[in-house]
Amino acid sequence: MRYADFVSFIYISLRTQRLRTALTALGIAVGIAAVIMLTSIGEGLHRFVIAEFTQFGTNIISVTPGRIQTHGASLGAVNTVRPLTVDDALALRHAPYVELSDPVVQGNAEVVYEGKSRRVTLYGGSPDFAAALRMRVASGEFLPRDDPHGARALVVLGSKVARELFGSANPLGGRIRVGGERYRVVGVMQSKGQVLGFDLDDTVFIPVGRALEMFNRESLQEIHVVYEPTAPLAEVEEGIKRILIARHGAEDITVTPQQKMLEVFGTVLNAITFAVAAIGGISLLVGGVGILTILTIAVAERTSEIGLLRAVGATRRGILLLFLGEAALLAALGGTAGLLMGWGMSLALGVALPALPVHTPWLYAVLAELVAVGVGLAAGVLPARRAAQLDPLEALRSE
Repeated sequence: MRYADFVSFIYISLRTQRLRTALTALGIAVGIAAVIMLTSIGEGLHRFVIAEFTQFGTNIISVTPGRIQTHGASLGAVNTVRPLTVDDALALRHAPYVELSDPVVQGNAEVVYEGKSRRVTLYGGSPDFAAALRMRVASGEFLPRDDPHGARALVVLGSKVARELFGSANPLGGRIRVGGERYRVVGVMQSKGQVLGFDLDDTVFIPVGRALEMFNRESLQEIHVVYEPTAPLAEVEEGIKRILIARHGAEDITVTPQQKMLEVFGTVLNAITFAVAAIGGISLLVGGVGILTILTIAVAERTSEIGLLRAVGATRRGILLLFLGEAALLAALGGTAGLLMGWGMSLALGVALPALPVHTPWLYAVLAELVAVGVGLAAGVLPARRAAQLDPLEALRSE
């Protein structure tokens, strides 16, 4: 059978049963659309989380007090973890490849100005806080380089706090109360927006020494360490640990590089995307069962047609390929429709819910289409073999 006749015969066969063809292809289309929708949400979530973390840079390390490990100490062992101090942060500036280190304390405080008050997130940090987290000052300046143990009562406002307290007035030089103490405003930050649910614009920044006194703390919550982007990470970690072990007498800190956190997040989110794709792929199997059912019925209805084809010279292999071709074309048509449906639904979801990150991974889309054609071929094997094995004379007599 010539290739043109082969294609024409398959096309005519599907066109003569338009409703059946459409319904069969719809089963595959729904499966593909489900895969596209779920993987778009999974990939969008992946990109969103990675973007949220990388906006602070990837060459940053978080040092926190206490060591996360499993050990065999008795339950009555005395906790010998030393506080993480401002002097520790200053010492880390001399570690290999380190560009800056920033001691951090975080909490909540009430800010008051001319009868207006609001509860905000308060960060106690050093003058390097903004540089460490890639934040910029919109007006004024960030915290000056005072003695961290005796810093002046100066405050930098997040853009939202400045707007709520001062309105259209210039807040620079204004006096506000933070946690019951008077502070002078020296700067206002550029808008940063929300990061993983935290509104960085609804914040105030004061010197770390004053934050420790305000919250009656001895230990920092963490130290941000920024290192040279091209530096070997293992050597940077080792240098940090060496300095702090020498100061504390033991390794009682946890060093968490942003780069390793991103790798872990990437692995987990890739697994989630693959899992939701597999869940959506289950519906492809349902579509495959539909193709198997329809072709089985078609073989029974077209027995005489098969006998006539055999009588005019069609081989068993030719009959087998005809039915496999129908199955593959049905799956391909359904897959294409599913791709368009899934893509359109993803766009609509992104418009309806702007806060939901949606991004269509076209690699998964291509793979889904290939899987759909594979499922169609696999479903068509049994009825195609049955059609090819029909005896020509018996098939003609069925008329």
